Amino acid sequence: MPTVSLIRADSYERQPLRASLETLLQPLGGISAFVNQGDRVLLKPNLLTAGHPGRECITRPELVYSVAELVKEAGGQPFLGDSPAFGSAKGVAKANGYLPVLEELDLPIIEFHAQRYETQNPAFNHLRLSKEAMEADVVINLPKIKSHVQLTLTMGVKNLFGCVPGKMKAWWHMEAGKDEQRFGEMLVETAQTINPDLTIIDGIMAHEGNGPSGGEPRRLNILGASEDVFALDRSVVEILSVDPALIPTVAVAQRLGLSASINDIQFLLEQPRQLQVTDWRLPDALVPIDFGMPRVIKSTFKHFYIRLIKEPIKDYAAR
Repeated sequence: MPTVSLIRADSYERQPLRASLETLLQPLGGISAFVNQGDRVLLKPNLLTAGHPGRECITRPELVYSVAELVKEAGGQPFLGDSPAFGSAKGVAKANGYLPVLEELDLPIIEFHAQRYETQNPAFNHLRLSKEAMEADVVINLPKIKSHVQLTLTMGVKNLFGCVPGKMKAWWHMEAGKDEQRFGEMLVETAQTINPDLTIIDGIMAHEGNGPSGGEPRRLNILGASEDVFALDRSVVEILSVDPALIPTVAVAQRLGLSASINDIQFLLEQPRQLQVTDWRLPDALVPIDFGMPRVIKSTFKHFYIRLIKEPIKDYAAR
């Protein structure tokens, strides 16, 4: 029976947030149940975009700080990594106020590099995933609760798509995006292959409406954690009163037997019904998942333009 820890939490201030995380993780054994002395620990936030600061599109740096601090105290060696849709992890982190946090904790931020990995699902010959994520001793997944105009909701499983480096994400949209189920299977297979040791989902301030970046901040005052990313996602869907069949990652995980029914999840602290909201705003309309060839080319050009031209110019100007 998968276990999920859910609590109410209402502050990103350091001391209250630290206390909330300790309460959240205590029934799971605390951070020391996941991190041993000397472990290299990847912290994988949602670093979606350098645009829209303050719109709650990304995982808060305050959450990353507190988790990194816990990891260090357990003897781990945390580092931050992601592969944003546009630009670099460092560029997106800098635009969203991460640098003071990274400097204070001497927390490295790395760019992901692709390597081929065999899959369990015969529908996919292989996946090209982050070598750094696959070789980390521990992966802590730090997603944000957001609505999503293509996938209805983005949570823990979808956040691991950020372990697909560079513009491989755009190519997956083109290759698998015409079939919602196949795209969902690819995301689920990616999550299975990365196999995060712990997922902590940030729902203190969430993002509803036309996400992942075009919606509005929404205060939920929720934190959730689990070793089972599929069970945690299913729990969040229950809290938001959304039909699981509407979310490809959840629907596929259930069909493949990877996601337990809500009645088969053991909740260690709060129950979903105690945190439930009935007015969560989904996207006004869903847009196609697939990218046609012109859009892939445009997306690829934009990504490399930001990484190779805009970000170096900004870095030079800041010196």
